[in-house]
Amino acid sequence: MDPVTTALVVVLLCIFAYRFLWISTKSFEERGIHYTKPWPVVGNMAPILFRRQFISDYIQDVYFKFRDLKYFGFYNLFSPVIVIRDPELITSIAVKNFDHFTDHIIFSDDETDPLMSKNLLALKGDDWRDMRKLLSPAFTSAKMKSMFKLIIDCAEKTSVFIAEGSKKGRVWDMQDIFRRYANDVVATTSFGIAVDSLKDPANEFYKFGRETLNFSTAATLKILLARNFPSVFRLLGIKIFGSKPRKFFTKIVAETTRMREEKGIRRPDMIQLMMDSRDKDGKRLSIDDMTSQAFIFFAAGFETTATMMCLVAQMIATNPEVQSKLLLEVQEGHGQPTYDVIRDMVYMDAVIDETLRMYPIAGFLDRICVKEFELPPAKPGAKSVQVKPGEPIWFVPPGLQHDPKYYEDPENFRPERFLNGEVSPNTYMPFGFGPRICIGNRFAIMEAKILFYHLLKSCVLDSCEKTTVPLMFCKNSIARLPLKGYWLSIRTKEDHSVANDHVANGKANGTVS
Repeated sequence: MDPVTTALVVVLLCIFAYRFLWISTKSFEERGIHYTKPWPVVGNMAPILFRRQFISDYIQDVYFKFRDLKYFGFYNLFSPVIVIRDPELITSIAVKNFDHFTDHIIFSDDETDPLMSKNLLALKGDDWRDMRKLLSPAFTSAKMKSMFKLIIDCAEKTSVFIAEGSKKGRVWDMQDIFRRYANDVVATTSFGIAVDSLKDPANEFYKFGRETLNFSTAATLKILLARNFPSVFRLLGIKIFGSKPRKFFTKIVAETTRMREEKGIRRPDMIQLMMDSRDKDGKRLSIDDMTSQAFIFFAAGFETTATMMCLVAQMIATNPEVQSKLLLEVQEGHGQPTYDVIRDMVYMDAVIDETLRMYPIAGFLDRICVKEFELPPAKPGAKSVQVKPGEPIWFVPPGLQHDPKYYEDPENFRPERFLNGEVSPNTYMPFGFGPRICIGNRFAIMEAKILFYHLLKSCVLDSCEKTTVPLMFCKNSIARLPLKGYWLSIRTKEDHSVANDHVANGKANGTVS
């Protein structure tokens, strides 16, 4: 643990001890909200802080402790949170009454950490609406079509690299491969920078991503504490990612913008969109504003999208019947895919959807009440509850998406459930829900589909001795980092065919048991 983090922990623990002397742990009891009695200082988060359970698994377990309730109370350290279980109530809060719950929990401000406070995820109220409106055109079908060729180039390089390595008998760390692919995609589509992280893993862009987005124990603890004590973080001027990321991205955005303006260069990417956009006064977005948006897209595109693809690859490799159906759909693309071919691959969509149902990236989704709101009774005979401005609520995808009330046989990987109308949209939220759903969700899925199209066109994904089934995740991280990695064996179609012929001949000669 670095000195700054150590000092931060000591200061905050002292504040914890003091605050616990006066904070009321009966706030839920007074309002008739069912809850689990919290521990001193750590609240209901002890299994997370003491590394006894992965955060998503723990929250899923807590969700099922209150099966008959529409909502329940939970102490995120000292912060009382109302966790909403009922899909209809979630829809009421996140969609119908969105104006009461417009914002996320924010733990930074413009002065101490503009990189984290000015991005789309952090912005509030009208500032969020204006920025969302400004950035939304980047994710229309027309814009994604214009970036399609950029992603195709990255996917082709990746699939060729894997095929060549597979011929040498290599076993693959899929997390490493997909991070490199995701890095190259976000570099070219968001920043207009062409990098090849497969052949040059030491490139500055990739190295920066690996160093910055490292969800270690210290980083996870810092994020958890920042969410509970934002005023302390602001007072001490503590930044989640430090000053290095801001300097790095500011330099890239400023240099790219200057070069394009001087030379009249235009590219179908996020930087160009922000350069072309104007605010209400007709002024360009500042470099700081552009940098904040660029960073959050990099963070999501690098780690989150790579993790999603790792999980999908694992499900394909360990479910041969699913891979066979995907191969048939790929063959219908007739070689080089078009945007429309990729868009219309409904079974691959179902595979990705089912993967994210079983393994949602986020353990919870938060909202902050901005206007007083009345929750209906949590169960028959109970009283309604007033939620006041400033109070947080959570939705918990791991619980909802594993609830047998909404998903038959939820622990079974079955993509078909997304093809036959079984899934209700208000019980499936891997990218968020309502107006604040992830703006880049369609882009991330397209990026994954393009890569798997090319990969399945030439290769077969299979498990190996290092493959962990079922998946187990690190207990000291908020990210879905596997305990032993995402390891797979990938063989070219030719090698796979030869291996099958060898097995078949061996069986015929009685040499294979």
